[in-house]
Order: sequence, then C-alpha cells, then structure tokens
Amino acid sequence: MFFPTIIANYFAAAPTDTWYYKVSQWIQTYFQPTGPNVAADVAYNAIYFLLVFAFTYFYTSVTFKVDEVADNLKRYSSFIPGIRPGRPTAEYLNAVLNRITFAGAIFLGTITVILPIATSRITGINQQQMYLGGTAILIVVGVALDTMKQLETQLIMRQYRGFIR
Repeated sequence: MFFPTIIANYFAAAPTDTWYYKVSQWIQTYFQPTGPNVAADVAYNAIYFLLVFAFTYFYTSVTFKVDEVADNLKRYSSFIPGIRPGRPTAEYLNAVLNRITFAGAIFLGTITVILPIATSRITGINQQQMYLGGTAILIVVGVALDTMKQLETQLIMRQYRGFIR
C-alpha cells in the first residue's frame, strides 16, 4: 500500500507542468489512510482490506499443500473417517481449508484495517500518529506466541512442569 506513495514521492520534485507531477500529487493527496475526504478513506481502506484478504489465501496456498497432506495420509495408512483416501481426501481438505481461510482472512482484515480505524475514532488520535497499527499488532502477537512456545519447549526439554498452565 505504501509503494505508490513512495514512487510518487520521487516525482514530487519534477517540473509542475508535467503530467507525472500531477499524478504524483494526486497519489500523495488521495492514496493514504486518512485522505482529504471520506470516499478516499473508504477506497484506500477497502483496497487494504482486499489485499490482506487475498494475501491470506495466497500464503495459505503456498504453505499448505492439500495434495501432499492427502498423499501423506494415504502413505501412512491414515484416513479421515467417511472420506476415501487419495483425491476425495484432497478435495475434502481443500473445502475445509477454504472455509477456515475465509474466516481467518476476515479476522486478519478486521485486525489490520478496521481495528485501527475504530481505535482512532474512539480515542481521537490520528491514525498516522498511532504507533501500533493493525499489522504491527499482528507481528507483536506472533512474536509473543512464538517466544512462549520456545520457552515452553525449553522448559519441557529440561523436564520442568511448564511455564503456562
């Protein structure tokens, strides 16, 4: 979302009578989370939400291969009750994965786009002045959860009861 603004900043020093100067000024004015009018705000945040939604599906498709999981289940003589091994298992996993990813994408879009807007409106703090935006919150929570998992693993390796009950 910052890429068009970064490119537009390069052309801001161009002569004022050129078309690319005018385009860069338009991008700098309207392509930001808090634009000059409500329509610009809604358009920017809608694009941001859609990108978060789309990249959630993209990341899921890259990291979770349903065909490999179905083959691994078949290879190790495992199955999903009521589903035949092989292609039907892959189709079932794909359907379940799409439903789960849809809910997760809505959740991530809400956290990264809608939560900062709501927080900004409730507190009266400008959205660009808040230090923890939606993406930063996701990163902080992800790092905290990963750190807790690593601590738990270290404690279990040393035969302690655990860190969190």
